[in-house]
Amino acid sequence: MRRLALSLLFSIAAALAHAGPVKVVPADDPDVAAGWAAYRADNFAKAIEHYRKAAARDERVGQFNLAVMLMAGEGGPADPVEGVRWLRKSADLGLARAQYALGLLYERGEHVTRSVTEATAWFLRAAQGGHRDAQVSVGTQYFLGRGATRDYREAARWYERAAEQGDEGSAYIVASLYEKGDGVERDLVRAFYWYSRAAAGGDPAAIYKAREMREQLSR
Repeated sequence: MRRLALSLLFSIAAALAHAGPVKVVPADDPDVAAGWAAYRADNFAKAIEHYRKAAARDERVGQFNLAVMLMAGEGGPADPVEGVRWLRKSADLGLARAQYALGLLYERGEHVTRSVTEATAWFLRAAQGGHRDAQVSVGTQYFLGRGATRDYREAARWYERAAEQGDEGSAYIVASLYEKGDGVERDLVRAFYWYSRAAAGGDPAAIYKAREMREQLSR
């Protein structure tokens, strides 16, 4: 268990270090679509103009895109204060992508006062909306007791949901939990299944563990 916890801590550090800035995204709304076209043409001023129109109508993707551009200083001087304000509006309207991005800001203490508790709360909302990376983050917060009470059962539940969406790192963790019976009932068949899913990406440790589980099950 200690080894897995240390591995997760290193994973958090790596994820936070390498997670790039969030990007604007398309949507069917006319102003968001026009803003997306302008953004791809490097006409940032026009993109912001359209995103502001969409944001004023409470179009949550427009609010998210406007926030991203304001914080990045695309189309004008960076304005993280206004950017965070629009990001929060988008998150409050239920856009999982915005909720996860806001969680990352709180996790890093970037443009907001750092708060692991706030980060976990936003990760949870995004995870409930089906955001895979947020599900991984929530699983990790519960596993380590960061911004939430340590709860291996909840950690296992969220890791498994992320694994079901194809996250191979989560598949390996879930397999380990099933193998040891941490947070879930011990189940070597499930452990073999998830190690095999993790091994599909070529991870040597997962390949070894899948082979080991197969040998145990065949005895």
